[in-house]
Amino acid sequence: MKILGSVFGLFFLSTITFTGQITLHKVSDELIFNSPPFASCHASTIVEVTPDKFMSAAFGGTGEGNKDVCIWLSTKENGEWGKPVKMADGIINDTLRYPCWNPVLFKAKEGKLFLFYKIGPSPGTWWGMVRTSTNDGKTWTSPERLPEGILGPIKDKPVQLSNGTILSPSSSETKESNWKAHIEKSTDLGKTWQFIPVDLKTEFSIIQPTILIHPNNKLQILCRSKSNVILQAYSEDNGDSWGAFTKTELPNPNSGIDAVTLKNGWHLLVYNPTIQGRGGRAKLNVAISKDGIKWSDAAILENEEQGEFSYPAVIQANDGKIHITYTYRRVNVKHVVLEETK
Repeated sequence: MKILGSVFGLFFLSTITFTGQITLHKVSDELIFNSPPFASCHASTIVEVTPDKFMSAAFGGTGEGNKDVCIWLSTKENGEWGKPVKMADGIINDTLRYPCWNPVLFKAKEGKLFLFYKIGPSPGTWWGMVRTSTNDGKTWTSPERLPEGILGPIKDKPVQLSNGTILSPSSSETKESNWKAHIEKSTDLGKTWQFIPVDLKTEFSIIQPTILIHPNNKLQILCRSKSNVILQAYSEDNGDSWGAFTKTELPNPNSGIDAVTLKNGWHLLVYNPTIQGRGGRAKLNVAISKDGIKWSDAAILENEEQGEFSYPAVIQANDGKIHITYTYRRVNVKHVVLEETK
């Protein structure tokens, strides 16, 4: 992997070029929450609702895993992020309450907007929840628990195939030594889901997959791992079955990643380019690849000795711009926009 950080310095390049193939230009970067109603937040997600409307969500409260942690949603219209609105809490009854975790926003081609999230004492015991909207987020359904054994997208967004099938990247953490990734498939716009395992016999502990799309029904997932590298697996039948996990050349400090296949067929990944104990989540990069195998670092979002810049989410909007959100020091969410030109 070609590391370009020493050339570009801190934070961002205004322009990044790949041997005449792709140029990325920074359009903007900003913090989403203005005077947030929580002390700490994490695990952001972003979706394009309409060409001039975006939504982002995160979990926020006094600290991850605390019972007051709720799901908060902000909407960007007319160029401004609005005040965060509480979308979910973990209140079960008058005496029982659990924290909320890892929201994921997704809009299907048919127009249905999803907000997935988790509720529960811990990642090993949480369960999946969903709210939906059919009017671009003006109103939402009541919170609904997903079927037993279905957790929803654990951190990263689903993808929708050309035939309308929705594939939700998911994983379980039932035991500290038994992290497993899987896919949840829906052919009826989220009414029902099918559980598809991925390499159950793997020796690796992996969670939080993100999905890349290749030609000829080929899919690739990249996953967070405890092995100091990003792990990958492939499907040759649009996600109905998967091969074994193998190591990539990309480092990973046991932290979340996200990736997207761009309209031009290239793949873009946002990740912490470090390993455990060496840099941790204090550095955050953008990498790009034509084949999903050979990756080149394209931009440095953050490059500190300490601090946390993590759990990125990335989408490509209909106008081609690339939108990235990520945890900013656990007190806010940063939103960065890149523009791709040829």
